[in-house]
Amino acid sequence: MLKYAIVFAVISLIAGALGFGGVAAGAAGIAKLLFGLFLVLALIFLVLAVLGVGAARKAKR
Repeated sequence: MLKYAIVFAVISLIAGALGFGGVAAGAAGIAKLLFGLFLVLALIFLVLAVLGVGAARKAKR
């Protein structure tokens, strides 16, 4: 997901440099959305890992 956020950010920069303002704004919006979603999911998985939820906890039993 972070990969796609970076791709859309690069597309936005290139489109902005070439004068395509609408495309640049759209790609930047998508990049911001994907990056925000990535941060939320990364935080959730980090909390779950700290709590020990998942396969590692089941394997100990």
